[in-house]
Amino acid sequence: MTRVAAIDCGTNSVRLLIADVGEELKDVEREMRIVRLGQGVDETGELAPEALERTFKEMRGYAALIERHGAERVRVVATSATRDARNRADFVAGVVEIFGVKPEVVSGEEEAQLSFTGATRELAALRPPRPYLVVDIGGGSTEFVVGSSQVEAAKSVNIGCVRMTERHFRGANPPSPELISNAVADIDAHLEAVRQEVPVGEARTLVGLAGSVTTVSAINLGLEAYDSRRIHLSRVTAAQVHEITRRLLKLTHEERAAIGVMHPGRVDVIGAGSLILDRIMREYGFGAVVVSEHDILDGIAWSLA
Repeated sequence: MTRVAAIDCGTNSVRLLIADVGEELKDVEREMRIVRLGQGVDETGELAPEALERTFKEMRGYAALIERHGAERVRVVATSATRDARNRADFVAGVVEIFGVKPEVVSGEEEAQLSFTGATRELAALRPPRPYLVVDIGGGSTEFVVGSSQVEAAKSVNIGCVRMTERHFRGANPPSPELISNAVADIDAHLEAVRQEVPVGEARTLVGLAGSVTTVSAINLGLEAYDSRRIHLSRVTAAQVHEITRRLLKLTHEERAAIGVMHPGRVDVIGAGSLILDRIMREYGFGAVVVSEHDILDGIAWSLA
């Protein structure tokens, strides 16, 4: 067994997985902090100084955990917000100072590969119908991957929960029907572009990853507090996703914050995130989504084995 540390720095959150890797992946520590690194990137094209500082603060805590647990290998992966930022050198320098390794600003295609590996390595044992369509709804982008035992086609598009919120719902509490309609048109245009490159129609099982999807599942399960064991590999129907999305988009910020399973850092973006999932299921004709708590973070850990 090799002890590894995987860090995933996305648009909305920075996450850490310390694990022992052999024939299987055994968690030692799994942490998530919402830092909103991608704050304003869609509009300004740069990482905001305050967003960088929030991120570095949490990373310093992660570095202490990595040292305490004696991880032998460390990999830091950065995704959509950092890919899009002109000043990403500032991010790179900060990460090198904290972890002593250079972060990899991966392409959307590599991000998709890592997400697919993390999501399907365990899923295969349950034998759901293949091929899978794995969708990873992040803060800045969503990755779409079709495959059975390996990736057959993949595409990343810029429709994440933070990006869509900042682009269409900023200051709306709740968003008007017109704003929602504009967001739907934006999402659907990107979904059509995905359809041109990825054979989504061939997939028989939809697998959903990341916080927007797991939060929708938690709401559907009626949980009072977040329980990853119940959420992992749960199933949510298209009708349930649509109803939850409709409800979330009608609630005020304060009403969404009062939902027991809602992470404070997800309150303002969950409407857009659930809308992306809803449109994927409607446009591609999926009757249900299998929800996985294992994703790109697990894929990064497996890559270090």
